[in-house]
Amino acid sequence: MNVILTVNAQQYSLSIEPRVTLLDTLREYLGLVGSKKGCDHGQCGACTVLIDGQRFYSCLVLAVMQEEKEIVTIEGLATGSTLHPVQEAFIDNDGFQCGYCTPGQICATVALLEEVKRGCVSAVTPDLDSPPVLTELSEIEIKERLSGNLCRCSAYNGIVAAVQQVSGQQQPSPVATVMVSESGDDKVS
Repeated sequence: MNVILTVNAQQYSLSIEPRVTLLDTLREYLGLVGSKKGCDHGQCGACTVLIDGQRFYSCLVLAVMQEEKEIVTIEGLATGSTLHPVQEAFIDNDGFQCGYCTPGQICATVALLEEVKRGCVSAVTPDLDSPPVLTELSEIEIKERLSGNLCRCSAYNGIVAAVQQVSGQQQPSPVATVMVSESGDDKVS
């Protein structure tokens, strides 16, 4: 089946089987390997991409159904050599360990920020009549909104800190700093 896909602001004319997922199309036909195949069942979020600004698991979406839609992958977030603010925040806050889930986490975070700006509530939004603003997202709210993206290395603290940074929240200061000296007289400040 012939299909024209718009991925990262570029059009691609492809001949693919109707059963091919968007994830497989991105990776195998277009060489865009940033989106990862973690589970291939929509359970981990490693393959998350943006379609018309909303997040989708690309392993569950058929490529042939994405004509006339704008698809953005992790490769399309940066502008030239300038990283997207969410990418910068993940780097600043060590929002990754092995990095396998990071592309999906970053795409999901980009969508999360847009959802909050549009007034979308989550399962833990305290007041459904008054959706949260970006600068007031609680840690619980952030974790709920990203609960469809798993990090098997448990880099969640860095991920939450990255969301807080990019949403303009004040970063909590560390509780204590331990200074280790060669003489063995460690100091806590």
